[in-house]
Amino acid sequence: MKLSDMRQLLDQRNIQLTKSLGQNFLHDAHQLERIVGAGELTPTDKVLEIGPGLGPLTELLVQRAGQVLAVEKDARLMACLLERFANEPKLTLMQADALAWLQKNEADWSDWKLIANLPYSVASPILVELAEMRNCPERLVVTLQLEVARRLIAETDADDYGILSLLIQLRYEPGELFRIPPGSFFPEPDVHSACVTLIRRKKPLLDDAQRALFKRVVKQGFSQRRKMMFKLLKQQWPVEKLSAAFTKLRLDEKIRAEKVSLEQFVALTKELA
Repeated sequence: MKLSDMRQLLDQRNIQLTKSLGQNFLHDAHQLERIVGAGELTPTDKVLEIGPGLGPLTELLVQRAGQVLAVEKDARLMACLLERFANEPKLTLMQADALAWLQKNEADWSDWKLIANLPYSVASPILVELAEMRNCPERLVVTLQLEVARRLIAETDADDYGILSLLIQLRYEPGELFRIPPGSFFPEPDVHSACVTLIRRKKPLLDDAQRALFKRVVKQGFSQRRKMMFKLLKQQWPVEKLSAAFTKLRLDEKIRAEKVSLEQFVALTKELA
């Protein structure tokens, strides 16, 4: 789908795009191919797409995958998709608020891949929701705001390292990141964008019960970023237990959360459990 095709379709249907819904449609054929390529699709793959818009990425996904489920919130765009893909047997279209739908329906996504140009306003919550599921997707290939993409793959002590980095990396190993210029979208967004690949860890770092505790520890540890993590954690855990855990793990009680690695947070979670 070319930019001229998008403009024509929107004009014909008198559709005014809504900024609050993050409706910036990727039309650059080269960038779309790079995204699909990052998905490493096979004819038997099952793909979840969130926010298909007018379907430029959807078109490529149904060509390469065995099954595609596309979830679109905007009823006006859904009407376009239903008409455009009326005869595509591999595609299931669903009109829904993707985040609310995921929160209410914890399906088994373990043999699915998420490949999507996510609505930027809800990209982070959607990714966290999927990552926290017991049966999370095997691969995430997502286009989102560059700033958020950097946070997803940030390493310890980096400026972008924080809660989002840890909640995602507990389940996923960061892969490739490539930038996508604003001119690749219609309308052009006010922010820079990037596509990032995240691959599910072959061996979970924590079990289901421990993951909930991990989230508590991380969120409390980063609740006041410039404060010592020990002082923040003792608001929720006994000082004696924390001291014993910090000593065993050789963590300085004056350390701040931004300097604590994923592996150290995992080990601390196991001690507190």
